Amino acid sequence: MIQLTDARRIIAAATKEAESQKQPMNIAVVDAGGNLLAFERMENAWMGSINIAINKAWTSRAFDIETKSLGELSQPEEQFYGIHASNGGKVMIFAGGVPIKKDGKVVGAIGVSGGLGKQDQAVAEAGAKAY
Repeated sequence: MIQLTDARRIIAAATKEAESQKQPMNIAVVDAGGNLLAFERMENAWMGSINIAINKAWTSRAFDIETKSLGELSQPEEQFYGIHASNGGKVMIFAGGVPIKKDGKVVGAIGVSGGLGKQDQAVAEAGAKAY
């Protein structure tokens, strides 16, 4: 199970990557139950991306999949088309949500929002790798 000290380390690694991109981000870490464990809004990160980051982390844990991949599977004619409307609209289907695994088991997730999809994804991957 992810502990608060783990979440802080994950956020620190993600922040470092965001700083290297010169892109302020909102970064959220959830535990195995999808509950928010830690959150950081970098200076000048978009306020509108706060809930998006949290929901990306939740989505990634709820379905144990990267939100980028879920987005690809939820396009018209794909098997998860319309999933973004489920769970009260909480499901995010664009890059930036990454499951965090230990010994092959999902123990939480990170969600990042504030840049382009490829930026959000890179920051989330850097955070997840730090676990």
